Amino acid sequence: MNRSPIPKALSTIFNSRVRALLMGGQACILYGAAEFSRDIDLAILASADNLNHLQTVLDRLQAETMYVPDLSREVLERGHACHFRCGAPGVEGLRIDVMGKLRGLPNFEVLWNRRLEIVLPEVCAVPVMALEDLVRAKKTQRDKDWPMIRRLIEADYYQRHTTASEENVRFWLAECRTPDILQEIVGKYPGLTRDMVESRPLLGSVLAGRRTDVEGLLYDEEDRERRLDRSYWAPLREELAAWRRRRG
Repeated sequence: MNRSPIPKALSTIFNSRVRALLMGGQACILYGAAEFSRDIDLAILASADNLNHLQTVLDRLQAETMYVPDLSREVLERGHACHFRCGAPGVEGLRIDVMGKLRGLPNFEVLWNRRLEIVLPEVCAVPVMALEDLVRAKKTQRDKDWPMIRRLIEADYYQRHTTASEENVRFWLAECRTPDILQEIVGKYPGLTRDMVESRPLLGSVLAGRRTDVEGLLYDEEDRERRLDRSYWAPLREELAAWRRRRG
């Protein structure tokens, strides 16, 4: 059986001087929302020094740019992703995607300060994007991301529901997308729910037991985020197309 390239790549990245956060599918796995992923997605501090450190790591992994654009501070700060394919022994074929700015999320320093560090055997302490931020990052136009948001919240709820803090409960009330679990949370915490109805109106329908309305409102939430994501990416896609044309 071929050994996964993920541990070696993570060890190379996070035992370096690079300031980055693990996100995407690998982060979802660490949070208990199983997802098959052979890629590594990183949110990174887009500073000149940090990008130099990243380039050193990419050279060590023999990672080559896959598509336009090439790695630069300006590109990352505009919101583009940079994509690489590794060629070093033990990580051959592994894809690494890097972003410096994500829709709806604060700057890297804020994300870094609320990170979770998870110690992985054979790797090191890996800085992982906080669950709240990971859920926010998953609110895209892609079909595969919405079931993952649901599983992330479910996994967190089942792990913490017996010892939940108010912060945990408010997070679930704000983000849970599973009607049965949402009803259970609302039943346990009606006071907190009423406090949050203004920020998430569908909670009023949960309080009233209108299951059909809840399912429709969940769809409306998803549709709104998909449209926002398409709007966000539209000018970036146009910019990418222009770069590709110039490159020929």
